[in-house]
Parts: sequence; C-alpha cells; structure tokens
Amino acid sequence: MSHSDPSEPAAVKHPHAPANRVEHLFEVAVFASRWIQAPLYGGLIVAELLYAYKFLIELWEMVWHVNQQQETVFMLGVLGLIDVTMVANLLTMVIIGGYATFVSKLDLEGHADRPDWLTHIDPGTIKIKLAASLIGISSIHLLKSFVNIANEDLEHIKWKIFIHMTFIGSAILLAWTDKIMQKDRKH
Repeated sequence: MSHSDPSEPAAVKHPHAPANRVEHLFEVAVFASRWIQAPLYGGLIVAELLYAYKFLIELWEMVWHVNQQQETVFMLGVLGLIDVTMVANLLTMVIIGGYATFVSKLDLEGHADRPDWLTHIDPGTIKIKLAASLIGISSIHLLKSFVNIANEDLEHIKWKIFIHMTFIGSAILLAWTDKIMQKDRKH
C-alpha cells in the first residue's frame, strides 16, 4: 500500500520523470521552430530592397523624360510610383508585424522612431492592415486603368473591378470577425 502526500495534487507532473523530460524537450523544439520563419522575413527585406531599387529606376526615368511625356503618361508614372510604395508598405507591415508576432519581440521601447501600431499588433490586426493595403493597391491599378481607358480591354477592367470588390468584401468580413473576437475576449 503506497502512501500519498495529501498536500500534493494527483495531476502534478514530476519534472524528472523520463516521459516529462521528453515532453519538455519536444515543447522546447516546437517553440524554437518559430525561428524557421526568420529567413523568410530576411527574404522579404531583400524583396523590399528590390522594390526600392525599382522605385528609384522608375523615378529616374520620369525625371529624365519629364519634358517629353504627356500629362496622362506622367500621371500613370506617378501612380506606378505610388503602387510600388504601397507594396513596400505592405512588405514592411508583414516583416515587422509578422516577426514581432510569430518569431520574437522587438526590443524598441526607447527607440524614437518606433511605430505606434507596433504596441497593439496581433495576427488579426495584421490581416486587416494587409487587406486595407491590398485595397489601396487594387485602387491604384483601377485608377491607372481608368486614366488609360482608351488602351484598356473592357473585360480586363471588369475583372479588376470584381477583384477590387472582392478585396473590399474580404476586408469588411475580416474587420467584422476581428470585432466579434475582440468582444468575446472582453467577456
């Protein structure tokens, strides 16, 4: 007959038991696996550098040919620069927000340029910000099509409008879902 200590709950794990050590090591490995994403964010930083290069090349072309361009062509060039900038903003949000949410906290408490949105970032917020960015990018593409409508296929414009409306609907559903989830967390 074994004697059990009444002050010790029955479900207490003994940390030195072999099964518990294996479980602990596995849990440490699972938690450490988040670092597998770090090279992905590094790759996105390289993509952002390439976008900055593309922006500078397009800007240089606009500066070089500004006197030969019609206003419509110049406006399309400016919209192209805005498009590249918005994609770069999207990359920044994914890199910073994703890394801080899924890999490791960013130690930026005393940094003067720390973005305000970083204090309340979570996967739901990232999704909504991404959806809003996609709507902005889609809007730029639509505007470019409307400005250059004489050279656009109407069927392509219809598909762009449909895709744009799909992005808007998705963003509304994401925001609504996030609002419901926030309300449930408060209760």
